[in-house]
Amino acid sequence: MKAIYTPDAPEAVGPYSQAIVSGGMLYTSGQIPLDPATGAMVEGGIEQQAARVMENLGAVLRAGGSDFRHAVKVNCYLSDMSLFADFNAVYARYFTTKPARSCVAVKELPKGALVEVEVIAETATGNVMKL
Repeated sequence: MKAIYTPDAPEAVGPYSQAIVSGGMLYTSGQIPLDPATGAMVEGGIEQQAARVMENLGAVLRAGGSDFRHAVKVNCYLSDMSLFADFNAVYARYFTTKPARSCVAVKELPKGALVEVEVIAETATGNVMKL
């Protein structure tokens, strides 16, 4: 098991790793729309926040030896299901291979975020699938 850290994604806001690699799989912690350079929440609505989350996830995936194409399962948390369609428009630009996914609304997200996303992906050391 190996903890993953990259300065290209925000520091963890609690006692956890950005991701863990184990058994050829990468398990990311949930990413919220924090700017990795400042640690501040990005301004704007769901489109801007979702794009920042995806950029943060991309950085963590790369640091762990993976990428969006090798995502197996994605869990998405929205502050309100009325954001679903606009979130999906951003999500679809990154997850083009259509991994398994859950998307739910939750009462509240850390720091007042509108969205949080976590990913399970295969790594280069695992049995990388061909899509």
